[in-house]
Amino acid sequence: MTGSYDYRLVTLSVVMAVCAAYAALDLAGRTTASRGRVRLVWLAGGAAAMGLGIWSMHYIGMLAFLLPIPVFYDWPTVLVSLFAANFASGVALFVVSRSTMDWGHALAGSAIMGSGIATMHYIGMAAMRLPAMCRYDSLLVVLSVVVAIVMSLVSLWLSFHLREHAKTTWPKKCASAVVMGAAVAAMHYTGMAAATFTPSMMAPDLSHAVHVSPLGIAGISSVTLLVLGLVSISSLVDRRFSAQTTVFFECDGLHRELEKVVDELKKSEDRLRVLIETIPALAWTSLADGSNDFVNRRWLEYTGISLEQMQSAGTTTPFHPEDIDEHLGKWRSALATGEAFENEARVRRAADGEYRWFLIRGLPLRDERGNIVKWYGTMTDIEDRKRAEEALRKANADLAHITRVMTMGEFAASIAHEVSQPLSAVVTNAEACLRWLAGSAPNIEKACEAVGRVVRDGKRAGEVIAQIRALCRKSGIKRQRLDMNEAIEEVLALAEGEVRTKRIVLRTDLATRLPPVLGDRVQLQQVMLNLIMNGIDAMSSVQDRPRELVIRTQEGEDDEVVVTVQDSGTGLDPKIMEQMFDAFYTTKSEGMGMGLSISRSIVQDHGGRLWATTNEGPGAIFQFTLSKHH
Repeated sequence: MTGSYDYRLVTLSVVMAVCAAYAALDLAGRTTASRGRVRLVWLAGGAAAMGLGIWSMHYIGMLAFLLPIPVFYDWPTVLVSLFAANFASGVALFVVSRSTMDWGHALAGSAIMGSGIATMHYIGMAAMRLPAMCRYDSLLVVLSVVVAIVMSLVSLWLSFHLREHAKTTWPKKCASAVVMGAAVAAMHYTGMAAATFTPSMMAPDLSHAVHVSPLGIAGISSVTLLVLGLVSISSLVDRRFSAQTTVFFECDGLHRELEKVVDELKKSEDRLRVLIETIPALAWTSLADGSNDFVNRRWLEYTGISLEQMQSAGTTTPFHPEDIDEHLGKWRSALATGEAFENEARVRRAADGEYRWFLIRGLPLRDERGNIVKWYGTMTDIEDRKRAEEALRKANADLAHITRVMTMGEFAASIAHEVSQPLSAVVTNAEACLRWLAGSAPNIEKACEAVGRVVRDGKRAGEVIAQIRALCRKSGIKRQRLDMNEAIEEVLALAEGEVRTKRIVLRTDLATRLPPVLGDRVQLQQVMLNLIMNGIDAMSSVQDRPRELVIRTQEGEDDEVVVTVQDSGTGLDPKIMEQMFDAFYTTKSEGMGMGLSISRSIVQDHGGRLWATTNEGPGAIFQFTLSKHH
């Protein structure tokens, strides 16, 4: 017997399934949010409403199936199928309302729910009373049960993850309801496809059977939609009421917390004011535009200037006249860039008029948008530190001078040779000049050539002496634009005799376009002289290979110039690589152990680095960097 479908009722059944799925999502949220007896009420009411929706979908879908014979339904059997739908819905709501849902609970719940829905469907099919025999395709029956279980698993997963109203959106919720409703409809129509009807001469038992008219279909649909609508409205009202209740209790709690916070803030403000007034520093605050709005008591006691005087125009500033321009320039720059402010300046003490050095610091306070709302700062007396730094600087300069003089003493024989050689040439050329002039026919041309050589050799001797004086003279630090290649060549000229005496092979690899640096010529030449002397000493015991000393300059990364001194001596022990730069550490029996320590201090004072590494072959490599001059 061939049947057909009324597609209007098919559409209505799918709509009912979607509405039931949407109500299920709402019910899952309210059941999860409730506690105690209220949770039981939502669980029971939700199971009834959701079960009614699924049951109505299935019966409307069965009524959509048209046969050429009259069909009646046994109403007690129909009620049993409704109970099956309610049971399956109750299981589903219980599973998704738990705090957690692992795969074990999800699979068990979907198996029970899917079996309940399949049971409802086939009990409903058994409620049909008609003059025909119904047979089922076992493969399609199994498939319909599998579809029911899979559909239940998908429904449980969607309901569990969309149950919290704050974590989902209306479009996502509707899309999930459509997916769930389509899955329920798919299970139903798969089960319907499994049934085959053949005519029978046996009259059906119509003792408890009823015929469902179009009016009955409309009634079932209307009542079901009304119940589902009431459930959704109740869920909405309950959610709003719960939210308002939560807000009320939160506001009440926040009010009490706010009172506590205000009280704590007052106490904290009092403690902070006492702390600010008693800290051993001059504290201040400024507004975003740089205008002062607070100074502590120590500021008033030290400077004798009140906040009102600071805010009024034309007030005498406490800063030293020589430091005002630099201080204001840095302060305006900090206000413009929003970066932390730091400066050192002399501040006048009101008690005796003495100016003392202070470290002045300020940090900006920003709001949530990153805008500066206030500046907080301190002024710390560093006069004693400044005096100690100056004394240390003077001691370092004296020690560096002594080291230079001692190093020049080690070069005494070489320097004597460098001076005596041009002086001997001066004497020889002067005697030659006298001979050319004393002849019967004076040779003026030859005499002039001899005098020119005298002048050249005299200048050479004067240059050597001038370099020696510069290195030995005790003078202040003078930093200027300096060509390192030129400074190195002057040092090598002084060391030429020592290099020749010790049979050193000197190789230079000086960069042709080396950028200039900013530094003190004498101090940097002292570093080069010390490294060259160390390299020569390291090779003094070498007999089995050439004694090679390499001087190299090159442009490095990070805007630096790199100077390298490489020897082929006995090498360095990696364990003492850093220790050798400590003061008074030496490997020489006659050394003081100050050369490398002073050299590193000089390089660091120039903003560079000095370090040592082992050579790939014999010997060691010393390198230092200097910043380029801009």
